[in-house]
Amino acid sequence: MGFSVWHWVILILLIGVPVFVAVRSATKPSQNPTGLVGIGGWLMLLAIVQALSSLHTLAVLGSSSDGYRQLMTLPNGALAAYGEIALLLAFLVLQLVVFVAMLRRSYRFKQLFLYQWLAIPIVFILDTMWISAVMGAPVSLVLAGDALVLPIVTFVLTGIWVAYVYKSVRVRNTFTKAGASGQVASAL
Repeated sequence: MGFSVWHWVILILLIGVPVFVAVRSATKPSQNPTGLVGIGGWLMLLAIVQALSSLHTLAVLGSSSDGYRQLMTLPNGALAAYGEIALLLAFLVLQLVVFVAMLRRSYRFKQLFLYQWLAIPIVFILDTMWISAVMGAPVSLVLAGDALVLPIVTFVLTGIWVAYVYKSVRVRNTFTKAGASGQVASAL
């Protein structure tokens, strides 16, 4: 089953509306740019998304346990499963490091968030290549069905957040060397 017109409409709305709102709000200058500090506004939404993304990665690991058990019975299946688990755990660690940097208001948050965004296709490509090589299966078999849809949508949506992080006055005011005192950020 391919993408119907309604799937495309929903996808365009999910991507288009946030982009439109972000671009429109970015064109309006703030009345008091120094007052925009702390985890609030769109940055609060990003903090929620960042926390949920870590939970999503854990959920993927948990929901894949039956598949890993089935994979273990195949030749080289254990190696394939352990490699994929290690890759997902490494990505989870990166997500948690980015989240902690956000909560601590570290000036490194913006750079770490960019690295996390770039890691999305890298993890997907490495996982695909790993499974294909270890199992001796063609890449087309590993990427069967809608395997490309979620990584592409995730990469595009996270790219929108990266643009926000690098353009936002609130982010620029919140994540500074002076503000990186090591205290957990309070929701303002």
